[in-house]
Amino acid sequence: MLILAIDTATKIGSVALYDDKIGIVGEINLYVKVNHSNVIMKAVDSLFNLSGYTIKDVDKIAVTIGPGSFTGIRIGVAIAKGLAYSLKKPIIGINELDVLAEMGEQREELIIPLIDARKERVYYSQYKYENKKLVRKEEYKDGELREILENLKGEKVVFIGDGAIVNHKLIEEIMGNESIIFSQAGSIPRAAIAAQIALESTEDNIYTLEPFYVNKSQAEREKEEREKNK
Repeated sequence: MLILAIDTATKIGSVALYDDKIGIVGEINLYVKVNHSNVIMKAVDSLFNLSGYTIKDVDKIAVTIGPGSFTGIRIGVAIAKGLAYSLKKPIIGINELDVLAEMGEQREELIIPLIDARKERVYYSQYKYENKKLVRKEEYKDGELREILENLKGEKVVFIGDGAIVNHKLIEEIMGNESIIFSQAGSIPRAAIAAQIALESTEDNIYTLEPFYVNKSQAEREKEEREKNK
């Protein structure tokens, strides 16, 4: 089974081809300066050209649905749904926090992926390996990082994701030696990991699959505030 995976939830755009028998066929990760729509399909085309596969070889499409960049997520989901529809292939939506947590490796510590939501706010959840299986211990959330860290004092925690990189000084200040922060290179969400997760995931309905934002965008909040004040 060949899976094409697309991840546009952060500033790093990632596309991958993953075969259930041989593993990663190929993966391209790119820092997106302006807009994911300008580079993702070019990256997909390059992936097929370099791997020797064609789009017709794909059996399933996987796409990260958020949380993260509101615009990036919309673009990625739209591209994935368009491909799935035209190819008549199943589509599977994967949460970006699950991807990051899976990259935390099989560690004993609590794993907390952090996606930067600006101004010391993050999207996050908590994960733990139990019997060699990654288990999410709470719902997907967004919150003030300082408050989150204060509640984690005394815990041994692994942090991963751009939210950990951007706020590493705050994490070190509050958590001290009780925390491990993955490197910047080790915190890049990878489409190949999304594809791996998709192998064990239920297929989604192409017509009802939507981005997962956790909270509303700033533009949406401002619009609601204006309407309240009318």
